[in-house]
Amino acid sequence: MMHIDISPSKHALGQSAAEYAAEGLRQAIACRGTANLIVATGVSQFETLQALAAAQGVDWTKVTAFHLDEYIGLPVTHKASFRAYLRERFVGALPTHIGAFHEVNGENPDPAAECRRLGDLIAQHPIDVACIGIGENGHLAFNDPPADFEAKAAYLVVTLDAACRKQQLGEGWFPTLEEVPKRAISMSIPQIMKSRRIVCAVPDARKAKAVRDAVQGPLTNLCPASVLRTHPECGLFLDKDSAAFIGKGMKITIGASAKA
Repeated sequence: MMHIDISPSKHALGQSAAEYAAEGLRQAIACRGTANLIVATGVSQFETLQALAAAQGVDWTKVTAFHLDEYIGLPVTHKASFRAYLRERFVGALPTHIGAFHEVNGENPDPAAECRRLGDLIAQHPIDVACIGIGENGHLAFNDPPADFEAKAAYLVVTLDAACRKQQLGEGWFPTLEEVPKRAISMSIPQIMKSRRIVCAVPDARKAKAVRDAVQGPLTNLCPASVLRTHPECGLFLDKDSAAFIGKGMKITIGASAKA
């Protein structure tokens, strides 16, 4: 079932999404003594990550975290590096050290080998909570349309489409479109969907069309985020701007399988 939560502001959205994520982590730690987490990056995740790092009752020493994607060839010193983003805004903001944080090394000269390395690691850590967003083109992680809903690998080398690269430019991470990398390492959609709980935080009016298509449009790899409707425990957290094109208070239960 997809539960849709609409908040009056980005701050309130972040608080709600973070609490849903923290609840999942606390439950996993209570049941098994450890928890495994995926964290996302980007402007849309600022409030959620800040609130999650401050969440009460999470023993971060028992959490293993992964992140979704990273540009290929971008140095960690670049302001757009997702590794640098998470070191500052998540790992560095936690009240204690984290049990483990497995970064995507986009500077590995062999990206395919990096995908295999990460795939081996995540296979040993079934994900309890995945914190993700939705791109302006409907992508999940860097799985741009038409996305591969049947990918076998946990991480993929992908080519970024024009809409995705323009979003990165528009968010201020790069001074020119030419400087936005064209390739990245991305967690695959099937790997994201293996997560026990998905927490999808999507603020801002620029995401409203993608949200509408994900919630009410066809189930299609042309809107990769539409696959979230098939997940048994997905919370979609919106603000009034990103929810502008859908009905309020909607709860959606979808039983169909995702097909490309």
